[in-house]
Amino acid sequence: MLAAVRCMLSKLVSPVWRMVEVEGDGILSNAPAIEDIRHLQGGVVTQLCLDYGLIDNAIYFTSGEVLGGMPVKEGDTVNCIAVRDGIQGGWKAIRVQKSVDAWEEGGRTSVEADSMQLHPLIGTVTSFDGHGGYINQTTFFPFCSLWEGYEPMKGDWVQAKYFINPSQWTTQAHSVAPLRYCRLDQVCVTSLYGRNGVVEDSVFFSLNSLLLPANYQPLPGHLVNLVMVESSQSMYSWRALCMAPCLQSMNVCAAAPLSEAVIQSLMENKGGVDVTDCGHFGHLRIGERRELVFWIQNNGSKIQRLKYCEFACWDSEKQFTLVKVNKPMPQRHQQQCLQEICSESGTAAEPSEKQDGAKEVEIDDGKAQKETISFPIVRKEESEVDIQPGQRLCIGVGCEGKSLGACAELLLLHFSSFTIGRRLEVTVGSKEENLLHPSIPYTSHEAQPAVTMATHVITVSAPKSTPRLLRRQLPSFLGNYPVPQALRDCVEAQSDVLVVCPCLGEVLSPSNMSSRFSALLWLEELHAEREMKEFNISGALLKKGAVYLHLEVLGLAEGRPNINIGDRIVLKKPMSDNTVVEYISYVTEMSDESVSLRVNLDLQHSYIGEPLQVEFCYNRSNLLRPYLKLLSFSFCCTVLFPTGLTIQPPQWTGEWIEEPEQTKTIEDDKVYHFLPSGRVLVCTPSNSAADLICIRLHDSGFLHAASLARVNATHRQEEHIPEVLKPYSKAGEDIRHASFHRIVVSTCSSAAMFYNVGIQVGHFTHVFLDEAGQATEPESLIPISFLSEKDGQIVLAGDPFQLGPVVKSKLASAFGLGVSLMERLMANPLYTRQEWGYNPKLVTKLIYNYRSHEALLTLPSRLFYRGELCVKAPKIIVESLCHWKSLPKKGFPLFFHGIRGTEMREGNSPSWFNPVEAVQVMLYSCQLAKKLSHPVATSDIGIIAPYKKQCEKIRVLLSKVGLSDIKVGSVEEFQGQEFLVIIMSTVSENRLWVRTFVEHEYEFFQMTEVLFDESFPVYEVRIMPMEIVRKVTARV
Repeated sequence: MLAAVRCMLSKLVSPVWRMVEVEGDGILSNAPAIEDIRHLQGGVVTQLCLDYGLIDNAIYFTSGEVLGGMPVKEGDTVNCIAVRDGIQGGWKAIRVQKSVDAWEEGGRTSVEADSMQLHPLIGTVTSFDGHGGYINQTTFFPFCSLWEGYEPMKGDWVQAKYFINPSQWTTQAHSVAPLRYCRLDQVCVTSLYGRNGVVEDSVFFSLNSLLLPANYQPLPGHLVNLVMVESSQSMYSWRALCMAPCLQSMNVCAAAPLSEAVIQSLMENKGGVDVTDCGHFGHLRIGERRELVFWIQNNGSKIQRLKYCEFACWDSEKQFTLVKVNKPMPQRHQQQCLQEICSESGTAAEPSEKQDGAKEVEIDDGKAQKETISFPIVRKEESEVDIQPGQRLCIGVGCEGKSLGACAELLLLHFSSFTIGRRLEVTVGSKEENLLHPSIPYTSHEAQPAVTMATHVITVSAPKSTPRLLRRQLPSFLGNYPVPQALRDCVEAQSDVLVVCPCLGEVLSPSNMSSRFSALLWLEELHAEREMKEFNISGALLKKGAVYLHLEVLGLAEGRPNINIGDRIVLKKPMSDNTVVEYISYVTEMSDESVSLRVNLDLQHSYIGEPLQVEFCYNRSNLLRPYLKLLSFSFCCTVLFPTGLTIQPPQWTGEWIEEPEQTKTIEDDKVYHFLPSGRVLVCTPSNSAADLICIRLHDSGFLHAASLARVNATHRQEEHIPEVLKPYSKAGEDIRHASFHRIVVSTCSSAAMFYNVGIQVGHFTHVFLDEAGQATEPESLIPISFLSEKDGQIVLAGDPFQLGPVVKSKLASAFGLGVSLMERLMANPLYTRQEWGYNPKLVTKLIYNYRSHEALLTLPSRLFYRGELCVKAPKIIVESLCHWKSLPKKGFPLFFHGIRGTEMREGNSPSWFNPVEAVQVMLYSCQLAKKLSHPVATSDIGIIAPYKKQCEKIRVLLSKVGLSDIKVGSVEEFQGQEFLVIIMSTVSENRLWVRTFVEHEYEFFQMTEVLFDESFPVYEVRIMPMEIVRKVTARV
């Protein structure tokens, strides 16, 4: 095995990549024989019917085979690939391309060229089963295509060469190799949990795929040599491919968690010894105690010695204890003894609530006598007991409820030559849980397709309404930019998108930027459309109001579905003769669980409560705006793809006295005060981040009130705008007038409205993009496009090591839509960190942190920031709760409390809640706000939960104990705010459900941003013509 590892190491550390030799005979090994494929160039459409046609009166085709869905007519010249339908059959086209659209290469059509040549592809492994797998979910690779000695894992970054299979129009990799790799020597294994572990707190490994020498398994503390490949594994960017121990570390050992196979083996009876399996303690209240009796029966022919009993320490609260170990008894007296024990302490299957050990009947040489060996309540008993053949021994186990939720423990009975285990389980509850149980049983309200097969559809639109913002009259210059039918069909059929959009497999460049980002945005749009359809409602009953119809939409507060004011909703009403009337309605008002719809006056007057089919429509406006900028962006080469550096004289050379609390808006203030000709556009991906910028500018006291305008989206409701920002929002209603303020703040998407009013390039001199790491690159291009290439300046502020853009489509994410402009630019050689540090002409890094406790900064500082963060927070504040009794480790003000509760729903609401978690949150709140010598003010405590129902249940409990002033809400309600204590309730408990939760409720994990966004560095990437300056400041 060591020889194999050495061979692997020598291959991977080779600095030269081997060039892939293309063998034409092997590329199309799965394609039909060459005589059954016909490549036709310059053919003529000779006949065209409703849905099919003929080329040269010999090749049959349908509209589905026409590339890009382009319409063809008789007489058009086309190129095609056709296959024979059987040996004696005719020819059928599998791909048709109008000759005006064909890409010719040496006399060969692009279709033929695509199928014969290899294309480059960089992506991630999305699946691998040992025989083959997929890159970016679409490109298949067989095991034989892998680089010699390389076994991939999901998440690995690879570079591949692929070809298009012309018979199936799928892509297949010809060769696959790691994108980046490296060797590390004498590094320490820092943690191991189950089959996964970490080296040096930065390199992930899995024992399921790790190459190891024979008879060696890494343990925490071992020094190892390894080869790692670039791979996305949770928070880690590297994965160990193979590992070998350093000789000096072979004698290190550490306890590892028990695997499922070991636990299963422990649960089996051995050596003729049978142990009763009755470890269920049932339900207990906090402080309640219960005992169980376990019987150990020796059914073998040998004496078995029980050396000692202990617990596996699964339960950190130590709720389980050993009560008593009795002398063994002969088999003939078991029944009599059992009856007395049952009368005093309960049977083995029935728990007892006794507090102390009772006397037990013991038999010695056939004479009954009262004798009990009682022990104090302990966690481990080392008294050895011999069990003769035919005898049995009873052991008492007690449980006292201390921690809410379900809990499990493992009782270990160690005999001379084997160990037997028994699983113990208990559920601890409280009387407060009864207040939170569902008031109405949950009934699923799933979307159902319309059952009416309409032959005639009548569409009726609602009348135009008065604009909500009277001063905002915007002409619309947005094009339609429809999703290509070929791409839509490809996604719906779950086919390979690289066949339709080969640019997705290419490295981003100025030449393919527009086509690549357009394709990614279309993929995201198709996913959003499909997601919106899941919320359609059949048989909806609307409530009739004086002006509007009101529709109940449960889950609206959690973005299920995600709709805004102005969105279109279709109401379908079946009529006689298979006729359906479609009423186009528009959302005019919204609450947490209902929307008000503006409908046609006839429907408003005639509706009497009949059920209607409701279809939600996806609003394309936010995705249409980036399309516009992709087509109009003119200086992408110098700004987005820098290759050199041109030093320019500074616009201002004075000094600025920086205060710790000014770093958020210091750059805006400098431009405002010292560059009188400057006009700043500040953009963020979200409204909450934009509001925070405005509040900081307002609180700074450096600005004239008339110098700032906050531009909101038209659909944003006034009640969601902070009170202090309403004057600035009023100034932002007239878009053209707002654009002439010295500082304008908006979201990236809303910045496109400046284009609608004719704002020219160069109108803004500076663009600040805050939280740039959370904006997609097309989204970032919207504000950037307003700058002049000659003298415009761009600052991207954010942290690429934190959460990236929220991208719902897995395909779009796999092909790079989830990579922000900031993250891509920071990988440019001009700005990457060298061994000696950053180029001081390009990068200034401020490493002081003024808010967080040192313990909270240590791990992220080591993982992401090279251990360079320095703590400058006032100790009197950050250490005020470091000795709270509930902290498992004093001095470390962070802990995780795992609770095995139950997720519930009630009524028709899709929102989840967990009563046990809610009670625990209430208990912690009481400890902090009432039971400390210096209680925490309720205004300094914040509670975050992902679901509306969980927030409601927590508020109910807090009101019962007089703590209703504690703020409870979702992530969005906390962004940018600061609290001395944050309590998070995740609600989820089931592992399979959690996986679905992560996939569909990704925004909840912005919770990490709420807690730590203000604690970690912010990278500011300044972009000027041929110049980028990056600066790191502490979010304080």
